[in-house]
Amino acid sequence: MSIIVSPSILSADFANLERDINLVKDAGAKWLHIDVMDGHFVPNITIGVPVVKSLRKVTDLFLDVHLMIENPEKFIKPFADAGSDLITFHYEAAKKPAEVISMIQDFGIKAGISIKPNTQPEEIFPYLSNVDLVLVMTVEPGFGGQSFIHECASKIPVIKENAPESLIIQVDGGINNVTSKICTSLGANSLVAGSYIFNSDNINKAVQSLLN
Repeated sequence: MSIIVSPSILSADFANLERDINLVKDAGAKWLHIDVMDGHFVPNITIGVPVVKSLRKVTDLFLDVHLMIENPEKFIKPFADAGSDLITFHYEAAKKPAEVISMIQDFGIKAGISIKPNTQPEEIFPYLSNVDLVLVMTVEPGFGGQSFIHECASKIPVIKENAPESLIIQVDGGINNVTSKICTSLGANSLVAGSYIFNSDNINKAVQSLLN
């Protein structure tokens, strides 16, 4: 499977979102990572349903929506209706993860499950055959621009060994041209990068360094 680069708009210029989205698309990115935070599950508030709806109108990129929110089941329908192609929720935020996975897939879109740095991969083994993607956080979720936690990368091969071959293993947090190689060498096939891409002097070069 070729590497999927999913630029995180958390680090984009919110006054020029359409411009920045077109820049990463022209650079070769096919996905767009949208971090949704509620100020409860993580100590930050970002964007919501109206922004996803607006993005859907201006881009045909695959909308990779990451819910860092409590009670994710309450928001599956609004985000699905807004045009999400994939919804990833946090294992730690869901009382009944299997039900949330089913809810997402009932809308005909892909389902992902994410784990924070202190969550062990074995905890999500029961769900690996049902989801399309697992997101391994290599920083504490909430803010962009944090440093990569190397210990978290060891979860990647553990998940890969216990998952269907078709599973997308995504990594988010401190991803750059160095840490991306660590993750892909361990079996990750999707990389989320925000500040490394959008704060770069050359967005095209930054995206290409992750794709290659």
